[in-house]
Amino acid sequence: MPLTSDDEIADLLKETRTIAMVGASDNPARAAYGVMHYLQERGYRVLPVNPRITGEHVHGEYVWRELDQIGVPIDMVDCFVNSSRVGEVVDQAIAAGAKSIWMQLGVIDEAAAERAEAAGLKVVMDRCPKIEIPRLSIPKIED
Repeated sequence: MPLTSDDEIADLLKETRTIAMVGASDNPARAAYGVMHYLQERGYRVLPVNPRITGEHVHGEYVWRELDQIGVPIDMVDCFVNSSRVGEVVDQAIAAGAKSIWMQLGVIDEAAAERAEAAGLKVVMDRCPKIEIPRLSIPKIED
């Protein structure tokens, strides 16, 4: 069952340091662009993943084609993709050893969430960390 309580979501956000953002964008008009920047300002390392802009840089980070190319431990995979594509992202996140999956607002796939949970990943569905962090008063990461 996806995390729904404020305490569970707050704990996940507090223990997360490295986020792979699948569907990251280099377009300032897109939500993924602003959310990535916000998360970086809050102290998270955000690694953008988007096959259409692989090799470019967004907010100073190299854009990867696939999760399995990243080569560093991933705490969370933030899914900025259509619900119809989230299942494949979840399967890649499981294979990459991610600890959690965060499906953005409007992104819902119960079967994918069940697969992720069965593999030991924590799941948040139909929420945005840019909304949840201030709502839950999550402090900035200071390393």
